[in-house]
Amino acid sequence: MNLSARHDELMREEPRMRIRDAAERLGTTEAALVALQGATTLRPDWSALFAALPALGSIMALTRNAHAVHERHGRFEEVSAGPGHILVTGPDIDLRLFTRRWAHAFAIAGERPSIQIFDVDGEAVHKVFATERTDRAAWASLVESFTSLAAAAPPLEAAPKAPPKPETEVDARALRSEWLALRDTHDFFGLLNRHKASRRQAFRLAGEDLAQPLAPGAARATLELAAARAVPIMVFVGNRNAIQIHTGPVQRLVATPGWFNVLDPMFNLHLREAGVAEAWRVVKPTEDGAVTSIELLDAAGETVAMLFGARKPGQAEREDWRRLASDVAEAHAREAAA
Repeated sequence: MNLSARHDELMREEPRMRIRDAAERLGTTEAALVALQGATTLRPDWSALFAALPALGSIMALTRNAHAVHERHGRFEEVSAGPGHILVTGPDIDLRLFTRRWAHAFAIAGERPSIQIFDVDGEAVHKVFATERTDRAAWASLVESFTSLAAAAPPLEAAPKAPPKPETEVDARALRSEWLALRDTHDFFGLLNRHKASRRQAFRLAGEDLAQPLAPGAARATLELAAARAVPIMVFVGNRNAIQIHTGPVQRLVATPGWFNVLDPMFNLHLREAGVAEAWRVVKPTEDGAVTSIELLDAAGETVAMLFGARKPGQAEREDWRRLASDVAEAHAREAAA
C-alpha cells in the first residue's frame, strides 16, 4: 500500500494516535504525513515568517522532543533574527531558534489551524496554533502571503537514528577548573565543546558539588514542590532546532497514564516520565552568583527538560528555588543510592 492508504488504515485502527507516533509506526516522517493531509506549503523565509507572527495576536506555541512537550499561550513579541538564529524574548513566548537545518513549513486548516515547521529530516521543529483569541483575518493573510507552490517536498523515509557519539577521554580536573570559572550559564555549551565532553559525561566528572545525580522521580518532585510552595520557575524544553521557555508559576499538576502534566491556562507541560533516565542537580557559577538547575536526560544522554528558578540576567538566584532544589536533591539522592 502507498503511504496514504497505510496511514488511513492505521488511523482506523488507532484513531487517537498522535501524528508523530504514526510517522514512527509507518517508518516515514511527520512532515510527509502533514503534506499528505492537504496542508498548504509555505515559503521557507524564516526571518520574515517570524517577523509576521506578532500580527496574529494570541496563539499557542509548541516545541517538543521525544519525551517532553512544551505549550505556551500568548503573543509573539520582541522578535529578532541573525545568521542562523531567531530570538523571541517577549513576556509570553520565549524562544531560541536555530534555523540552519530548517527546511519545510506548512499551514494546516481545520478546527485547530496551525503553522508547522520541520527540519531537513522531516522532524518537527516548532508549531504555532490558532486559539479563540487569534486574529483569524491576520492568520489568513499571513498564510496567503507565504503560500508557495515551489517549495521542496519533505522526505518520505525517516532518517536513521544516529548512534550516540562515543565519549572521548576528558581531563576531569581541567573541566572542573573551567566549570568553576564560569561567568554565565550560556558559557556552559562552550565548555562542553572545548573539552569534547557530552553533557552527561561532564556531569559525571565535575564532582557532586557541581552535578549531583538524582533519581528520575526528581522531575515530578520538583514540579510538585514548586506548585506547593508557589515558587516561580523556568521550564526549558527543546530539540536540536529550537528551545522554548516558560517563566512563571506552575499550579495544576495532573498525572495521566505515561505522562506527568502541568495544565495551567497559559502553560502546559507534558513529560513522558519513562523517557527520563537520569536527573541531576546542577550548579553553575555566574557573575550573579551560583545558578541551580534540575536537568533531565534520556537514555542516550540527550536533554529532555531543564528546570531553573525564575530569574533574569543580572539577578541573583531566588533563595526559595535554591532551597527547593536542595530539598529535592536531599530526598532523591538518597533514593538514587538505595
